[in-house]
Amino acid sequence: MDLEPLISKAKMASAGKTGGWRNYRPVVDEELCTTCGVCTEYCPEGVIVNGKIDYDFCKGCGICKEVCKQEAIRMVLE
Repeated sequence: MDLEPLISKAKMASAGKTGGWRNYRPVVDEELCTTCGVCTEYCPEGVIVNGKIDYDFCKGCGICKEVCKQEAIRMVLE
């Protein structure tokens, strides 16, 4: 029996569109971003691909900013 680790992966925009309630949005500094994929792995909505964020579905939680080792993401007031 193969015992692969069970990893929970977010489905793209599992909670639906954000609407107008997000207070902050993450902004990626493309000069600093190395597209390492850490933000993609940690995004609970699965809306970050290659350093690009789908703002229609981003909830503005800031997890991507917290896990970015290059400090390439900042949170901006909407």
